[in-house]
Amino acid sequence: MLERSLGIDWEVPVQRAAFEVPLLPTVANWVYIYGHWPFIISALIWLVIWHRPVFLRARNAMLISGAVGIVVFATFPVLPPRLAGIGLVDTVTQRSNSYRVLQPTGFTDEYAAMPSLHAGWTLIVSLALIAATRNVLLRVFAVAVTLSMDLAVVVTANHYILDVVAGLALTGALWFVVGPKPGRPGRDPAAWVRRAVRGRRRRGSGRGGAAVG
Repeated sequence: MLERSLGIDWEVPVQRAAFEVPLLPTVANWVYIYGHWPFIISALIWLVIWHRPVFLRARNAMLISGAVGIVVFATFPVLPPRLAGIGLVDTVTQRSNSYRVLQPTGFTDEYAAMPSLHAGWTLIVSLALIAATRNVLLRVFAVAVTLSMDLAVVVTANHYILDVVAGLALTGALWFVVGPKPGRPGRDPAAWVRRAVRGRRRRGSGRGGAAVG
């Protein structure tokens, strides 16, 4: 096994150590479930409305990495550690029924462990949030989400260490390579939302100023 030769076959000790910490496996399940699609979709909606160029960059990186992932999944299928018979527990399936609601078994590829797009796409969205805002708390949150996901996919036995490394390397490289396509003025489908909100703010401040005068 490649990980063993590299000395990074840490999946079993990592999960065993997590089981020694109260509630940590449950928290890892929550991160794995809600730190993926709910987090990604919510962040992308915010980005497309308020920071469209950053959204386009994130979208491009996700689409290209997804296409690369599909090719790898088809040509180099890899079982996740939870199915590899190495003594790991599938904590998500055993302890979090909500996961099967968000992502039914029939819509998942059991041989799509390498690279980890769970970790990779969370990284892209976190980088997008950091690029879109100067708010320190939001930036810290973005870093915390991606680091938590990196740990959660291993604790839950859904990905190997190498899967995470490959996913982060692929998506991180694409984030710096791709960029938004130049758009035409007035073609932003979310511009009307921003204009409406800003207009209401100006009208509200105008009424307030008149009242004071």
